[in-house]
Amino acid sequence: MKIEILGGGCPKCKQLTANAEAAARELNISAEIVKVTDIGKITEYGVMMTPALAVNGALVSSGKILSKDEIKKILIK
Repeated sequence: MKIEILGGGCPKCKQLTANAEAAARELNISAEIVKVTDIGKITEYGVMMTPALAVNGALVSSGKILSKDEIKKILIK
């Protein structure tokens, strides 16, 4: 599974990264967590506000910090 955190590295992006890592760890999911800071790649996803979260190439959230539990719900779908 590939989880991408889309954003410039702001505190909100760092919090989303930490929440995604915790969610994957608690679910015992082997996930590659990648930070995407390139604005071109971020806009390719259609993201207008960061932080954003993509799972396996599909955008699942943008413009807010998902909690660990919200991310867990997305990952088990």
